[in-house]
Amino acid sequence: MARVKLVEKDQAPPEVEELFQRIEDNGAKIINLYRAIALSPPMISSFLKLGNSLLNKAELSPKLRELAILRIAKLAGSEYEWTQHVPIAREVGVSRQQVDDVHQWEDSAGFNDEERAVLQYTDEVALNVRAADETFEALRQYLSERSVVELTMSIGYWGMIARVLVPLEIELEEQSVGSARDLLGK
Repeated sequence: MARVKLVEKDQAPPEVEELFQRIEDNGAKIINLYRAIALSPPMISSFLKLGNSLLNKAELSPKLRELAILRIAKLAGSEYEWTQHVPIAREVGVSRQQVDDVHQWEDSAGFNDEERAVLQYTDEVALNVRAADETFEALRQYLSERSVVELTMSIGYWGMIARVLVPLEIELEEQSVGSARDLLGK
């Protein structure tokens, strides 16, 4: 059971109720993460805008983003984040082997050099905040400066999400997200 009350749409302040209605009208699900963050009405809208921008407006490859998110979920022990993002990762081209091996990516033959550079950078930023010069230079061989910024923001954003989900013990919905459309809508 979550350590905080999850906001129900019919009990939400008007601005949160309106936001939840827009999410549903767009064909997306109101997931428990949103219901927890809605306890702070001033935060929920900005939180969702940044997430939607990283998901919909980034130059960064969705496959690379999802590999980073899955790695963050493993590093943080965020089962909720992992379960929500595996279907999305598969949808954008992450192979079953990559999903299975992301926890031990260094020892897996399932990742190419670009993916390894992203995963190494993800590990260093998620665990140490700072990335080694060699790691950054390896990443720059594959990604534009814009994509490096978007990857870095993605690592921070989904790392923050793990740091909300895990300590607040937010439970997975009975029917978890099955696709990007469930999260993003039309």
